[in-house]
Amino acid sequence: MSTRTRSDLHLRAGDAATEGCALLVSPETAGWTYSGLAVLELAPGESRAWRTGPAETLVMSLSGSCSVTGEGESFTVTGRDGVFAGPSDFVYVPRDSEVTIASEAGGRFALPSAVCDRRLAMRYQPAAAVPVELRGAGAASRQVNNFCTPDAFDADALIACEVLTPGGNWSSYPPHKHDEATPTESMLEEIYYFEVAAGPTGPGLGYQRVYGHDDKQIDVLAEVRQGDVVLIPHGWHGPSMAVPGYDLYYLNVMAGPGDERAWRICDDPAHGWVRDTWVGQAVDPRLPFGAHGDDEGAR
Repeated sequence: MSTRTRSDLHLRAGDAATEGCALLVSPETAGWTYSGLAVLELAPGESRAWRTGPAETLVMSLSGSCSVTGEGESFTVTGRDGVFAGPSDFVYVPRDSEVTIASEAGGRFALPSAVCDRRLAMRYQPAAAVPVELRGAGAASRQVNNFCTPDAFDADALIACEVLTPGGNWSSYPPHKHDEATPTESMLEEIYYFEVAAGPTGPGLGYQRVYGHDDKQIDVLAEVRQGDVVLIPHGWHGPSMAVPGYDLYYLNVMAGPGDERAWRICDDPAHGWVRDTWVGQAVDPRLPFGAHGDDEGAR
């Protein structure tokens, strides 16, 4: 059996750049069927036409603001100063659409997407409507901005969230997977897009682990930096490690087959016991970043 490794699953910043996109991961380039992600960098006053094709798509801010015009509508994404400043508002753009994305002051914008069947209405979601959750405890504390999870926003196939991990902490932990269709697990392709807070002397770094099981072999231990991507077609993934001194951000984009849009995971049974150690531990006081969090969750 073949094993997918770091060489084709860890895309360093610039590896997946195309004309007009700082990053473009499509189902075709990823070697799968559903999940995609683009990052647009717009100079002040610049605009870009974007065709969604068969994929429902969000337009959200990594930094800066923009307008999104199409489908007889025009919305403003107020955005944010950066990914650690709290959730972004966003615009949902249906499949088979063409929109113009324009930024008066310039900025960086993420376009997570999923190939889907239904064509829903274009619409705007304010940042205030994004549920912010604090998960774990102690050194496993992290923040999750659930902006496009099944309970938070209506979409046909796309599931997306942001995870923010203070320096020195571990997230996506215990390691978990979602690569089988069972009553307790969904089959989902996943993209991890990373940003890392800089330190006083320069750029930061983090680490991402992915490993296989049975006949689904995969082996990645990647040093990730600003703008890197790790593709996860299957296998256990985690931990995501924020090294001391550098806060870590990642955007998760997920989609898969089946009629149900669900996000069900199972822990690696070798490490699931770690959850029990969180009882009585406080959530890291450095959280939340830029927003008020809810109670501890379970990922």
